[in-house]
Amino acid sequence: MTLQTLAVALINGLASASTLFMVAAGLSLIFGVSRIVNFAHGSLYMIGIYLAYTLIGYFGADSGLGFWAGVACAALLSAVIGALIEVLVLRRVYRAPELFQLLATFAVALIVRDVVLWCWGPEDLFGPKAPGLKGAYDFLGARLPVYDLLLVVIGPAVLLALWLLLKRTRFGVLIRAATQDREMVAALGVSEAWLFTGVFALGSMLAGLGGALQIPREPANLGMDLITIGEAFVVVVVGGMGSIPGAYLAALLIAEIKAVCYAIGTVSIGEWSISFSKLTLVVEFLVMALVLVLRPWGLLGKPAAEPRGAAPPELALRASTPAVRYAWIGLIVVLAGVPLVAGAFPYLPVLGIDILIAVLFAASLHFIMGPGGMHSFGHAAYFGLGAYGAALGLKTLGLPMTAALVCGPVLALAAALLFGWFAVRLSGVYLAMLTLAFAQIVWALVFQWDEVTGGSNGMVGIWPPAWLASRSVYYLLTLAIVVASVLVLRRVLLSPFGYAMRAGRDSPLRAEALGMSVARVRWAGFAVAGFFGGVAGALHAFAKGAISPETIGVNHSINGLVMVLLGGIQTLAGPVVGAVAFTWLQDVIIRSTDYWRAVLGVVILALVLAFPQGLAGALGPLVERILRRPATARSTTAGKGPVA
Repeated sequence: MTLQTLAVALINGLASASTLFMVAAGLSLIFGVSRIVNFAHGSLYMIGIYLAYTLIGYFGADSGLGFWAGVACAALLSAVIGALIEVLVLRRVYRAPELFQLLATFAVALIVRDVVLWCWGPEDLFGPKAPGLKGAYDFLGARLPVYDLLLVVIGPAVLLALWLLLKRTRFGVLIRAATQDREMVAALGVSEAWLFTGVFALGSMLAGLGGALQIPREPANLGMDLITIGEAFVVVVVGGMGSIPGAYLAALLIAEIKAVCYAIGTVSIGEWSISFSKLTLVVEFLVMALVLVLRPWGLLGKPAAEPRGAAPPELALRASTPAVRYAWIGLIVVLAGVPLVAGAFPYLPVLGIDILIAVLFAASLHFIMGPGGMHSFGHAAYFGLGAYGAALGLKTLGLPMTAALVCGPVLALAAALLFGWFAVRLSGVYLAMLTLAFAQIVWALVFQWDEVTGGSNGMVGIWPPAWLASRSVYYLLTLAIVVASVLVLRRVLLSPFGYAMRAGRDSPLRAEALGMSVARVRWAGFAVAGFFGGVAGALHAFAKGAISPETIGVNHSINGLVMVLLGGIQTLAGPVVGAVAFTWLQDVIIRSTDYWRAVLGVVILALVLAFPQGLAGALGPLVERILRRPATARSTTAGKGPVA
């Protein structure tokens, strides 16, 4: 790497940092005031670039006035769309738990993706170059695009504008006050609802502006939302939640490290070669993991203050009543009879296997999210490691299926012990983002280790032995393993260890005062969840016969979150109900329409608004009353009073 190459890479990194900063600054403002982890923020970035493509063409791409008018209007329309999302959707779920607000923004992201698909189609759209900025400057013998140099200036200009807004205007003072103590701001008579709307519009405008400014540099495509929101989350967390200067510093740090990795390329040391270019797939997550381990609140952030308001009451976990227990037994018996009707409905065992594996995956995630209070955005790592562990045991080590089924969960357990040792010392969104970082590191390793994992092609030929070749027989094996695993998880949660997890979640200081090591309890819980996530992954590998890095991807982790939240995080039946509902809905909708994401998003949004405590949380008491009614009637007839 020459000095010239390094200098050009650093300048290109400054241009990328500007765009990344604008998106992250908007996300940081929204989170700082509303405490909402907005999964739809990347969608607003995507909307910005698509709107810029259309509006620049409408105003005239050949004139500078038309180009910049299109960019400005795209940013303003993004602000309007963001405000409408806040008013029509998020304002209705502010009283719901924060994780359900996250679920609502995920549903919005699904809807926006298909709206963009319907409006602009699936093809990548290449925008025009900025008039007057199409050339390049000579710099140390290299050519630097003029437009990139403009972006280098725009980033600090936006930072200065935000600083003036936050320091010199009443709106900025209210934003800073709400970031520090929004309960006090509401007590002073400030309209909390309209403050949230204004901040959401401002954050959306920044995301839309960042997208619109990218139209000369990259094509508009439907995958931009998920990629952008992942990078924005990293920048916000590394810089410190709610810190605008921290977001700029983090964007600068990450963009420059990526640029340097590109410039270095491949380095050979003897027989070994290291491709730094491949590190760009995961370098931001490596930076985030390192920062969170050393400074859990980010580079320029501050430790989060405890909210003044009391947390919503939670029902205590308790054993099922006999009537409910008999109902579950009856359901298991019915499920065991599915192979009897497989001749008439051959797809039923296949769908049943998918649902059962999803149930175990969701139950393992709920184990740490609900009673443990540890929110994970990267639980798919253990599912994927379980799948790859089983596949490697079968294909590489030549083990029989029974032994390979054990290899997967053991590998997932080892990873959970390693990652959990760092993760359980954090809490809230910082813990969630560290789990995401570890999952992305695992994904990058699997994606690039072609000799062992097959790389992006994955692994194929992972079939069970002849006696399990029938889908009906494998369905019964999956049913037995999943039922046994869920019962074990349930038993652990109702044991003293489970109550110790809840004590560490609800009042860690009191738990420590009683002689309990909260960190060790959380670590053990993290390991248990990782192990059973690996069991689900191993079953998945033999069910599909092939695996790919997608099993570890962010999408799969988000699906697990949706299952848990959809069913209800405060009930033991929640992950079961949520996994069944989500998997069945996804299967039915995908086969019925090309716009299945929008339909699924609308359904999830409707369920969130109708059942803010989840399906099981809302319907569970009703079902229990129905099951107990016959017993109550018999007891009353016998003169013994109703059964409690």
